[in-house]
Amino acid sequence: MTVTPSASRAARILSRPVTLNGLTVPNRIVMAPMTRQFSPGGVPGEDVVSYYARRAAAGVGLIVTEGTYVGHESAGQSNRVPRFHGAEQLAGWAEVAKAVHAAGGAIVPQLWHIGMVRKQGQPPVADAPVVGPSGLRIDGTEDGKVMTQADLDAVIGAFADAAAEAERIGFDGVELHGAHGYLLDQFLWQGTNRRTDAYGGDPVARTRFAAEIIAAVRERVSPRFPVLFRYSQWKQEAYDARLAETPEELEAILTPLAAAGVDVFHASTRRYWLPEFEGSDLNLAGWTKKLTGKPAITVGSVGLDGDFIGSLRRGEGSPLKGIDNLLDRLEADEFDMVAVGRALLQDPEWAAKVLGNRFDELAPYDAAALKTLS
Repeated sequence: MTVTPSASRAARILSRPVTLNGLTVPNRIVMAPMTRQFSPGGVPGEDVVSYYARRAAAGVGLIVTEGTYVGHESAGQSNRVPRFHGAEQLAGWAEVAKAVHAAGGAIVPQLWHIGMVRKQGQPPVADAPVVGPSGLRIDGTEDGKVMTQADLDAVIGAFADAAAEAERIGFDGVELHGAHGYLLDQFLWQGTNRRTDAYGGDPVARTRFAAEIIAAVRERVSPRFPVLFRYSQWKQEAYDARLAETPEELEAILTPLAAAGVDVFHASTRRYWLPEFEGSDLNLAGWTKKLTGKPAITVGSVGLDGDFIGSLRRGEGSPLKGIDNLLDRLEADEFDMVAVGRALLQDPEWAAKVLGNRFDELAPYDAAALKTLS
């Protein structure tokens, strides 16, 4: 096999270790969180154990699990999405962490509360109201309960409890899901946060709820236990939504979150190669690192030939067939790690093949085939 310059360079750049607070990860490849609904009763079983362990054994440096519901009655809707509370559920997750470590990887659970995001046809996990900052769905319709202070305190406690359990059962850190229009993001975004109390108003006030969750988590875990925070500009059903129109607005949002105790920001975009603001080539992760000084993870169609949602528009084609664009940015320290989603779901050996200069063996993404993959 002929090794291309990009392949050889990929192995060199992606193989570098990186330290995230007290955790040293052996390389720069992250498995992005991807909801699969393969956990009946919210319990991750042996198939989930093998699913994550297989990718760790194939060279993924850091695994971020699929979203897991925290222990709040309104946290989630699907009874097949794993939960991060309850003796049976946590015992299942402990086996996942143990297997990933045995395979040489590191793993953090993504802690999740969906808030106002609900899918038709799925029964609720608990007979509980849909809750959000202002009772508004992403499209602006009224469809839920406005959260009271008691509600806010209960959710803050649920995230803190889940983080403490994650450390107790052997995980390497936690990621808080503050992206894509779910509960924490609903507070961050003015489109769904119309509150007039201390949790609403200007961009800084809208960070208060997330910052209080971060601080509560930080208080319940060890100082060297990494706390990751995933955020995005885009939302489910509102791909053009934005938290910030300028770097200054983004800095106002990220600064309180960093101060509350975030160690790593996971900046979710649909296309990693697009600049976030005019006048700079930096993507969202690049701006995040520049503004906060914290390590940043980039994500968005990495390893794919096209966009991960919908069709690419003219001028936005992916450069991923030759990944020099991604490597240039990583080598320049624009961001610190690269999260891979669907490409890694399709090909469990993706990391091993990229790190081993085996680009010609990569399996192309095929959505129809995913139902048979594990």
